Amino acid sequence: MLIGHISEILRHPVKSFRGENVHRTKVMEYGLYGDRSHAFLDNKRPGKYLTITQFPEMVLYEAVFTGEESLDKYPQVKVTTPEGKVLQWGEELQREIENKSKRNISLVEYSPSNVPTGAIEEEHLHLVTDASVKKLQELWNNSELDYRRFRPNILIELENKIPFTEVNWFGKRLKIGNEVEIEVKRHCERCMMITVDPDSAARNATLLKTVVKERENHFGVYASVIKTGEINVGDEIILI
Repeated sequence: MLIGHISEILRHPVKSFRGENVHRTKVMEYGLYGDRSHAFLDNKRPGKYLTITQFPEMVLYEAVFTGEESLDKYPQVKVTTPEGKVLQWGEELQREIENKSKRNISLVEYSPSNVPTGAIEEEHLHLVTDASVKKLQELWNNSELDYRRFRPNILIELENKIPFTEVNWFGKRLKIGNEVEIEVKRHCERCMMITVDPDSAARNATLLKTVVKERENHFGVYASVIKTGEINVGDEIILI
């Protein structure tokens, strides 16, 4: 059954930085190619990452891969700071984030073939639907709700605009395009990250309160990869 199409593909080369919209990419065994493949370790909290939770301004740093996807080595990661300065992934960027966040951090970079679940912290893919975003906007009573607040990998444009219909997909498989298959696993439990505006880093706690009240703190769903391959914006999504 056709449930919709891919409206947006959002990849985050650097964990907690602003993601990049891509027209096509590979779905690897761990999720989107290079998603959360670069991260900052918070040395005051062994084994933990520095994220928007500790340093909301991270959302204002834009990270993109520059070059073709390769399974041998990632393309160079280009980072644009909130002030418009362009940096490469490396020591200068590390010093910039350390100075602004007032934290001691280390860089970590995973390989194109293996980004561990720890970097993503949950399942392989995170899905959000357009109808659910629109309905939550109404519940929040706000003029605009940017789906990027939820940091999904795929925004689905539904054929039938039924809000929160994705919760009916748990335990079921979706085919995306000609190759990829995923299995929808469970709810995404939200945290303070969604309160941070992706364009200004300003916080608004009322959004999280609305999700807690109206959706038992759930919004979006997680999925695991069953079959890898390439996906493109516009690809059909079939419930199988």
